[in-house]
Amino acid sequence: MQPSTDTPPAALAPTLARLRAAWQHARPGVEQRLDDLARLRAAFKARLPEMAAAIAADFGHRSRHESLIADGMTVLAAIDHLRRHLRRWARPRRVGTGWRFWPARAELRSEPLGVVGVISPWNYPVNLALVPLATAIAAGNHVFLKPSEHTPRSSDFLRALLGDVFPADRVAVATGGAEVAAAFAALPFDHLVFTGSTAVGRKVMAAAAANLVPLTLELGGKSPAIVCPDAPLPRVAARLASGKWFNAGQTCIAPDYVLLVGDRVRRDALVEALRAEAATRYGGGADGDYTRIIHDAAFARLQAYLDDARARGLEVVPLAPWHDPARRLFAPHLVLEPGDDASVMQEELFGPILPVRSVASLDAAIDAVNRRDRPLALYPFGNDRASIERILRSTLAGGVTVNDTLVHFGIDGLPFGGVGASGMGAYHGRAGFDAMSKQLPVLWQPRRAGSDLLRPPWARVARFVDFLVR
Repeated sequence: MQPSTDTPPAALAPTLARLRAAWQHARPGVEQRLDDLARLRAAFKARLPEMAAAIAADFGHRSRHESLIADGMTVLAAIDHLRRHLRRWARPRRVGTGWRFWPARAELRSEPLGVVGVISPWNYPVNLALVPLATAIAAGNHVFLKPSEHTPRSSDFLRALLGDVFPADRVAVATGGAEVAAAFAALPFDHLVFTGSTAVGRKVMAAAAANLVPLTLELGGKSPAIVCPDAPLPRVAARLASGKWFNAGQTCIAPDYVLLVGDRVRRDALVEALRAEAATRYGGGADGDYTRIIHDAAFARLQAYLDDARARGLEVVPLAPWHDPARRLFAPHLVLEPGDDASVMQEELFGPILPVRSVASLDAAIDAVNRRDRPLALYPFGNDRASIERILRSTLAGGVTVNDTLVHFGIDGLPFGGVGASGMGAYHGRAGFDAMSKQLPVLWQPRRAGSDLLRPPWARVARFVDFLVR
């Protein structure tokens, strides 16, 4: 596949105008949407090997199996979920009018908005582009996609795939760097979905505000894991490892730090359990199953976190013997008992570094979470239902998986979204369909209606008004 050239910023507005004109001329009906999704699924499934190769080339290396799970299975499952429920979601829903408005009837219709913009990130370059795109298509919209410039081969894969499935006036793709992204975010879309960092999300929101474009912002933050005193540490370590080392930690909902309720002895037991997980998973080396860091600047940023921790006298624990900047191969590391002033506790890490703190009580863990911005994800571990419920009642996060990590993202019936600094709005399944539709209220009034009486002179209908407000 030959790399594509960047889209000139001046070409963005005409492309949006073409997409909108085509949508206004012929809005996709339910049958068209179902057909679009079926053709997208078939074309995508046939190109899974090509997708995995493109992602691996962008990262320097990512296991084919990791890509098939993260960017293949999730997209196919999302399309299946949309197709399975689309007819029901698209049907008007009856709404009661109450006796005061009888015999009128009311309904709520899900109407497409028009053109949805999608700005997708590099860490899951296909999943986080195609799932919102497919959702927008299911809702009857046309789509303009801007994938990340950090994964150009994946972007070219998306452009070729979508160009083969959709007419150019139904789905378009823009590629390029920061200048193109800034111009894209400023377009007058009918809805805009952005997935990325909180800092860039603020800029996207500011750009969209000029046109009053409604937004779905999927951001990030420091997602905590709380390990209760009764949680079995071998199982906790296995599931933390899966969530933290998948994609080498380059996941917006990866556990970003651990609050372990207990003493240093229990903490050290968790460290050893994590060390055993690393040996089991990557004991033969990291060449086959471990993802590389996306680029040199990201590797340097992660290394700076460790350097800062060491300079503060913190204990830094490498969990594997391999660590190679030349190949962007960053071994899993733990940082033990960092204070809030340490760099690893200041920013979302987005890599395979896991700070671990021991805390004296569950209250202390909850307080530590609540002192920070609301996270995109929260991971409580424990067998005592009362303790888990206490965590859920006392904190607020974008989503929660109890006794595991990441998995709630894959449940298409659950909305995926942040809260506060970790995002606004949600998509996946019905939540995404509703967000990318106008929930249009419609009242059907019969030929004769009580409202015909509600006009002056009011003395004529005084008793009727008194009856209505009783």
